[in-house]
Amino acid sequence: MAPVRVRFCPSPTGNPHVGMVRTALFNWAYARHTGGTFVFRIEDTDTSRDSEQSYQDLLDSLKWLGLDWDEGPVVGGPHGPYRQSQRMDIYAEVAAKLLASGHAYYCYCSQEELEERREAARASNTTPGYDGKCRDLSDEERAVFVAQERKPVTRIRMPDTDWTWHDLVRGEVTFASEHVPDYVIVRGSGEPLYTLTNPVDDVLMEITHVLRGEDLLSSTPRQLALYDALKDIGVAQGERPQYGHLPYVMGEGNKKLSKRDPESALLMYREEGYLPEGLINYLSLLGWSFGDDIEFFSKDQMAKVFDISRVNANPARFDLKKCTAINGEWMRFIEQDDLANRLIPYLKQEGVLTQDPTATQLATLHAAVPHVQERMETLRQGVGMVAFLFYGDEGSPRFTVDPEEASKVLTDDARPVIAAALQALSAVTDWNTQAIEHALRVSLIDGLELKPKLAFGPVRVAITGRRVSPPLFESLEILGRERSLARLAAVLD
Repeated sequence: MAPVRVRFCPSPTGNPHVGMVRTALFNWAYARHTGGTFVFRIEDTDTSRDSEQSYQDLLDSLKWLGLDWDEGPVVGGPHGPYRQSQRMDIYAEVAAKLLASGHAYYCYCSQEELEERREAARASNTTPGYDGKCRDLSDEERAVFVAQERKPVTRIRMPDTDWTWHDLVRGEVTFASEHVPDYVIVRGSGEPLYTLTNPVDDVLMEITHVLRGEDLLSSTPRQLALYDALKDIGVAQGERPQYGHLPYVMGEGNKKLSKRDPESALLMYREEGYLPEGLINYLSLLGWSFGDDIEFFSKDQMAKVFDISRVNANPARFDLKKCTAINGEWMRFIEQDDLANRLIPYLKQEGVLTQDPTATQLATLHAAVPHVQERMETLRQGVGMVAFLFYGDEGSPRFTVDPEEASKVLTDDARPVIAAALQALSAVTDWNTQAIEHALRVSLIDGLELKPKLAFGPVRVAITGRRVSPPLFESLEILGRERSLARLAAVLD
């Protein structure tokens, strides 16, 4: 058998979405599992929609996710170029050969004429696909259209046969010939369509397995027919690629997850501070099973066991809560120093840290991470948990207590609590967690006879600005004696 060669071939239109990422992931995992080749190809022939920014976003997204490619943009390879916009001469040459061999023909029908005939077909309950009107035009008929200066499209002449293949995910699939009419491969402008460029590139790049979304299932018969035609004219060699169609990813209301759904945008996960490990882990579970009820694993562990036969043909439901929960597991799994380093860009983005943090600030962050790691599900959440430690630093915002939190906790009843805490902590000379806890418990629990919530709640808000924060005593130690006492005094003032 030929070595496995799979491809991921997105179009650079808009922001990458999670369904696209899952397709890339399954292809990457299959290539790594089999020791094959992962080809990254850019299908950018739609000049009206493609953009250079989207192209760069695609490259950046795969790099961020750790889905390295063996051939494609940047890395090169023996079958380049890997951007279709740079392969136009290839498509023109193939289309000319298909026309010369009779596998394709010019169609001069206008859009209005096509729609009229479709409506007539619907009215008579017949299949409304292209009716083959221009299949066998005489020279005279063709001359009339040319004289009218009609710009013909190029259509493939589909064989009059049913199409059956073994789908790697769905088993045996059959399309009746009446549902696969002659289709367009080149526009009247000469611009090649996906229906030509995609199969031609698969052939020339020697792709052996095509793993793609279920929405492309109906295009498979056309690509099988084109492959046979390409083989007949000497462009294709060997066997047809094997196809596997991945299940839909469903969103709310059991509707297919679309680009308009907020949770579909990869950018949202990056902005909110999901880890690439966590997102990859969750997306791998959409239609595939690791086995033995295991749901927490790395992409490399996935690749070791990835079997396309374990992909479920039924639609997979995207559950943002579960995605976030798995991301939280990864937050707790990675090393604390690694987590601290990943927090830094988000702290800078929010203005909490300057672009060149001091050694003291970095030490503070690394000291704080062990106390927030268990509570974090995203890096963005972590920013809110540790920001109070840096407010008031040079270049950082001034520390303030959240007004809503203050109105609920820092009431007149809290004044004696803050005053007692300030007095007790002012007497602490050895500033560490144990000494801080002892002083506050003796003063507030024993002295004022308060329950812990009423004793420590006002102190927490005065120190961190929030009711939810890292552990109080540890926070006071990390914040430092001088700043802690100053914040308590500021609340009294």
